[in-house]
Amino acid sequence: MSPRHPIIRRTLLALTAAGLAALAGGAAAQGNSKVLNILNWADYIAPDTIANFEKETGIKVKYDNFDSNETLFARLVAGRTGYDIVVPGSHFAQKAIEAGLLLPLDRSKLPNWKNLDAGLLEKLADADPGNKHLVNWMWGFVTVGVNTAKVQQALGGMPMPANPLDLVFKPEYASKVKACGLHVLDSASEVVPVAMLYAGKDGYSNNAADYDAARAVLAAARPHITRIASPGPINDYANGSICVSIGYSGDFLIANQRAAEGKTGQKIDVMIPPRGATLFFDSMAIPKDAKNVENAHRFIDYIMRPQVHASLTNQVFYGNPNAASRPFVKPEIASNPAVFPPAAELKKMTMPKVLSRDAQRVQTRVFTNFKANRR
Repeated sequence: MSPRHPIIRRTLLALTAAGLAALAGGAAAQGNSKVLNILNWADYIAPDTIANFEKETGIKVKYDNFDSNETLFARLVAGRTGYDIVVPGSHFAQKAIEAGLLLPLDRSKLPNWKNLDAGLLEKLADADPGNKHLVNWMWGFVTVGVNTAKVQQALGGMPMPANPLDLVFKPEYASKVKACGLHVLDSASEVVPVAMLYAGKDGYSNNAADYDAARAVLAAARPHITRIASPGPINDYANGSICVSIGYSGDFLIANQRAAEGKTGQKIDVMIPPRGATLFFDSMAIPKDAKNVENAHRFIDYIMRPQVHASLTNQVFYGNPNAASRPFVKPEIASNPAVFPPAAELKKMTMPKVLSRDAQRVQTRVFTNFKANRR
């Protein structure tokens, strides 16, 4: 029958109207929605970052936290994350990119991309070839935080070791330090590379046999570890209930600020081991199941404004990727080597790498046995 038949024509018109309505609804969900869902690390944003964005755009932000890269990656793999922006470490983001779990960015919607540091973009391109999926939120390093006054008291007459990791991994030190609180992060991908470097191995080795050295180092330390937790227990650093920690560089500085505000008398020194620390680049990305992609781009571009990126550094004491932000970073923070390490220290630091599947399994098993105090 011809489409000009009145019944068919009415049916086609109805279907066309419904289709247009559906398309309009889809466009509204992408372009005109006033919602944005973000999943980020805790204690990693300025107090007014979200409020200023909401006031300017009218977009309501739901802002939640996760505690480890492993947790976030599992959500990405499972699908239906419920978020429009996530902030994984670059090596986990690389795995997500390779698995097709992240959407490419639309640079035409990111005019503030021009503010990003070219050298840092080059480093990030190791995980994200062509810089197609990621914009760095903040960067820092996993290292040792030491409450020197408390540790010296715990050690008695013993001198402080030249390598601050001895306080964690050498039983003659760790057995004494445990009295004032010894902490490591609850993350295989953060702690095992530190142990590998300490043992003289490549922190991100794909040789399964290399992990025997890390296993031995961690097993010797385990009886003396008093807390395994992620993220870093900032308030415990600030109140003095943890005196040595393998944790995130900026967390120790946040703790010092809280200690000063609370007049607790505590101070954590950020120490870098002789073989260097392990770097991390936590970066904004859009999951493939994001419902508000347009709004995600608006927020990413907002963060790349020099003043906004600077406000993050001023609040949480991590480096940012925004070259244009440097004039807006407080001088005492811009000159702090625990925030922006000098070139000689940076050169010693280890970039995170994606492990082979076999090495990933070994790393996870080593850390699981460490937590359970199994050799």
